[in-house]
Amino acid sequence: MNIIQLNQQNLGSLAAQLDCPTYERNAIKSGIVHIGVGGFHRSHQAYYIHQLLRDIQHSDWGICGVGLREGDRNMATILKKQDCLYTLITQHPDGKDTCEIIGSIVDYIFAIETPALAIDRMAHPDTKIVSLTITEGGYNFNPTTGDFNFDNPDIQWELQHPNEPKTVFGFLTAALKKRRDQGLPAFTILSCDNIQHNGEVARKMLLSFAKQQDPSLYNWIKKEVRFPNSMVDRITPVTTKSSIEFLKNNYQLKDDWPIVCEPYLQWVIEDDFSNGRPPLERLGVQFVPDVTPYEKMKIRLLNAGHSVLGIPGAIHGHTTINACMEDNILASFMRAFMDKEVTPRLGKIEGIDLTTYKNSLEERFANPNIKDGVSRICSESSAKLPKFLIPTIQENLVAGGSIKYGTFILAAWAYYSDKGVDINNSPIEIIDARKEELHQRAKQYEHDQLSFLKIADIFGSLAENERFIKYYSKMIEAIYKEPNIHKLMTLINRDD
Repeated sequence: MNIIQLNQQNLGSLAAQLDCPTYERNAIKSGIVHIGVGGFHRSHQAYYIHQLLRDIQHSDWGICGVGLREGDRNMATILKKQDCLYTLITQHPDGKDTCEIIGSIVDYIFAIETPALAIDRMAHPDTKIVSLTITEGGYNFNPTTGDFNFDNPDIQWELQHPNEPKTVFGFLTAALKKRRDQGLPAFTILSCDNIQHNGEVARKMLLSFAKQQDPSLYNWIKKEVRFPNSMVDRITPVTTKSSIEFLKNNYQLKDDWPIVCEPYLQWVIEDDFSNGRPPLERLGVQFVPDVTPYEKMKIRLLNAGHSVLGIPGAIHGHTTINACMEDNILASFMRAFMDKEVTPRLGKIEGIDLTTYKNSLEERFANPNIKDGVSRICSESSAKLPKFLIPTIQENLVAGGSIKYGTFILAAWAYYSDKGVDINNSPIEIIDARKEELHQRAKQYEHDQLSFLKIADIFGSLAENERFIKYYSKMIEAIYKEPNIHKLMTLINRDD
């Protein structure tokens, strides 16, 4: 079997069996510099831009990727070898896989080795947008106060050495300073991270840093740079060796880092840009005045829905989300949670039919090709549930709405944190920075039934609400007495 290495030179040989870029990649300008090229960026934003280059032929909007961390070295090596090309494997619910070569990333800079090159590329007149997928940790804020963390040694270094940046803030300010000094318009900073009001977070953190480093630059950034909030969505599991072997065996293609994703794709962006934007609305992207209702919809339905499946699913012994969806009792419980507790708190959302959206979530979660791990979905629940699930309970307490579904999940989470085993007595993989704290609180149940709830920065004042405590006490007693998830969920569903 003759294996073909993925690179620009070999596209002609691959085009007979795979969709390949037909646009002239060497003629494309890097209108977007993207910091943090990972799996999600390559399945989402880079795929949208690939379609734009292919179908609408806007050659001003190619992507130059930038890696700022030592952990990006492997990505830099592979993308260089593959001329920044990669294969996108879309896994459909019917078991079908579709594969195409994506060419929208036309350059990649490993900024650890060439920081000046990265700054110059951001400062170049062609660059209109600098976009980010740097994870929540990359924004360098104190999780308790929300303020910028100036104690970070890299930040301290950058304040003293503005021309030798290490973090995203150092690179952004260095590039924006060059643009200001050269009389160039500011670029837009577009966060694509899964953080509520991600643009506002990026703006607050960058302005905090710039004010300390260079007050005059701070004033210019505050006036000239736009930070639109955006909501992004596409399930993108971690690439495994099996995906690499799949391409070798089925297409005789050697791609060292393909990307696997689901068919579903969504992007909602506030239409507020400093220096122009690509016409992505022609590809289904929604440009809106305020992304807040869309963020709330996704967080309360998709993200919370994952937890509503994952936590009881883990106790029951399921290891993947699609297995949870194949369990009709878990799946019907999740849908009831969405319909009876979340939907009444969302209101009308422009351009969205909530029933259709919820149906699509059920189909996505059930996709047997994706096999998203329950342990991944439940990871860092101490950070997720205060944002995804608990606000729905709090709002329903105020409005007099149903709270029984969400309350049961919190009771199940206490049991899960305490026991750490499923109904077959097999260990549950719990991934959480606060795992030990949660365990210590949960295991005090026999002495204090509400001990788990007394972590104020997670649960707020829920432990002081009589209506909530009535439900919670009943449910945690039941699950400790008999952790039969099916039986308990069936009783909750019937108790209308």
